[in-house]
Amino acid sequence: MTTLPATPLRIGLVGTGPWARNTQAPALAAHPGVVLSGVWGRRPEAAQELAAAHGTEAYTGETGIDELFAASDAVAFALPPDVQAPLAARAAATGRHLLLDKPVATTVAGAHEVVRAAEQTGVASVVFCTLRFAADTSAWIAEQAALDGWFTARAEWIGALFAPGSTSEYAASPWRRDKGGLWDVGPHALSVLIPVLGDVTELTAARGPADTTHLVLRHTSGASSTVTLALGAPPAAVATEIELRGEQGTAGMPHGGDAIGSFRSAVDALIQSVRTGDPHPCDVRFGLRLTELLAEAEKQLA
Repeated sequence: MTTLPATPLRIGLVGTGPWARNTQAPALAAHPGVVLSGVWGRRPEAAQELAAAHGTEAYTGETGIDELFAASDAVAFALPPDVQAPLAARAAATGRHLLLDKPVATTVAGAHEVVRAAEQTGVASVVFCTLRFAADTSAWIAEQAALDGWFTARAEWIGALFAPGSTSEYAASPWRRDKGGLWDVGPHALSVLIPVLGDVTELTAARGPADTTHLVLRHTSGASSTVTLALGAPPAAVATEIELRGEQGTAGMPHGGDAIGSFRSAVDALIQSVRTGDPHPCDVRFGLRLTELLAEAEKQLA
């Protein structure tokens, strides 16, 4: 992998939806170590509007994606996972570093394709699992991972995105409607549990009401965990909680952390990996592992 000099990293943004508009574009445009090298979108008018809002170039169409790659050192993705995966593999094959959204893909084959391309060219990669980069939660995860003796854990990520009357822009996302809480918020829960308790050695999945999925996990440390994931719960049932129990007593994950600040920390992590050549723990290989676990759960539910 070519190590870049200590100059701003040119990062192109692929995608123009709510996540790109609300989080990624503002974070990239304001980052002192980054030049937002352009925006590519499937809808020309959306790409032009987002690019103009942040003083950069708009790219569209099949040739436009290659032009954006050529103008960039790295590419950030704000696309549905199974649109993201082939384009990420294509970007990596051209030597572009990757800042991926979770999940990397919703098929193991798709995630493997991205990993193969990244490994062949030696590019750096980071998968944006929000809790791994939000200031309070990332520090808490590191603190708990340094302790031994955890016995069990409970993770609940219960949302009301699909509840009647929801006004969230993300509720209109076809892939979220299709895949539900397992694939949308499952990566968040697993991205906390695995660094603390170890990789998953056994997984059992069961279906609950609406899109709810329950997971029971066994980890390499010997600890077990339970996970509840949903996007279609009643608004009064909403909760985001992760609790650990063991020899140290009980530890609850703190709340807080804004999306833009968290994404900015993910950009910092990518820059560091590019500069040093050291892989980040939450890289494309970790993204593949998350996809493998979620695909196994989906298989059991079917």
